[in-house]
Amino acid sequence: MQPPVDAHITRVIREDWGRILSALTAHVGNYALAEDSLQDAVVVALDKWQQGLPDHPDAWLLTVARRKAVDRLRRSANASRKEQELALFLEQTRPDPEEVGVIPDHRLELIFACCHPALEEKSRTALTLRAIGGLTTPEIAAAFLDKPDAMAARLTRAKRKIRDAGIPFKLPDASDLPDRVEAVLRVIYLIFNEGFRTNGATLTRADLAEEAIRLGRILSALLPQDAEVKALLALMLLSDSRRHTRMDGAGAYAPLEAQNRARWDKAKIREGTALVKHALTTAPAGPYALQAAISAIHAEATAFADTDWPQIAALYDLLAARRPNPVIAINQAVARSYVEGPEAALSLLEQVATTARLDAYQPFHVCRADLLSRLNRPCEAAENYRAAIALSASTAEKAFLTQRLAAIAPP
Repeated sequence: MQPPVDAHITRVIREDWGRILSALTAHVGNYALAEDSLQDAVVVALDKWQQGLPDHPDAWLLTVARRKAVDRLRRSANASRKEQELALFLEQTRPDPEEVGVIPDHRLELIFACCHPALEEKSRTALTLRAIGGLTTPEIAAAFLDKPDAMAARLTRAKRKIRDAGIPFKLPDASDLPDRVEAVLRVIYLIFNEGFRTNGATLTRADLAEEAIRLGRILSALLPQDAEVKALLALMLLSDSRRHTRMDGAGAYAPLEAQNRARWDKAKIREGTALVKHALTTAPAGPYALQAAISAIHAEATAFADTDWPQIAALYDLLAARRPNPVIAINQAVARSYVEGPEAALSLLEQVATTARLDAYQPFHVCRADLLSRLNRPCEAAENYRAAIALSASTAEKAFLTQRLAAIAPP
């Protein structure tokens, strides 16, 4: 039985949206025009494909979108002479839908345009999800806990910025490439972390985590020689391999030490481990490679007690030296607590607290509460547990921390 037409359209949008949009943008030289025209083509497809699907849906959409771009330029009362000339060119060169052949892959140029430094970081992330991932505005708004109207306005401003600032649709110069790749990786990792942002009864947004991994795979295929790109993909795969064990069979939150390791995704672990080994042997270890190496060590331990904490602590020391920030320092303290003891870890944590404002950062209070509890200082630990509970967005985490609090400070 053939799947519904709407399901085919959804599949094409999800799988091929970025490829079609980037090819169209390269052809018309205007991102906003390309996106509007592609959306027009999808509307036509919803009607036309009811009578039968074309042999090459992606080529069909690209061809119809080119025609819609011509229509939009012709109808524009404010079209410049250059735009009128573009409309004439597009009209004279439009191919037959079945003769398009292989669509050129311009996604890398589109990714760099979406992640341009001229755009603010949240806009870069949202635009990448829209342009490359094909997510709808409501889906992106939900990811950021924003209202759809507010997200639509943000995306409109970002596209206007691309146009007004003359952001080029091309690869950066070789001298600028490392910094620009780093910005792209940061956007993809932000999307992944958004998928693990706890909210209410939900511990993960699988759709966002999977979208980030898909973007990582695209970028890895487009930049096969970049070790940090492979390292980020490895880090996401290894982290995501534990997704289904963050809740136990009863629906309660399960920390790393309590997770059922037999349920970890072995295929993702194998792929992630191979990628991080490749990254570490082909280039000096960057921040994502170091984090991926830490995740690989956790993944390779058959039990929590078998974790190679000295190696993890050494990797966190390297990471903290290269990219110091409070989040890394907290994880560094956790690792040191299993090597040098909770007293040394607490000392490191206190140093971090003097240089960064962590009162509103929930993991800081969780870490401090655990260390104080292990040092048999229950009153101080209880104070941090209460702070962590108040800052938790997840009902499952709240319940877990409340149990920890009750164990050291019964009512």
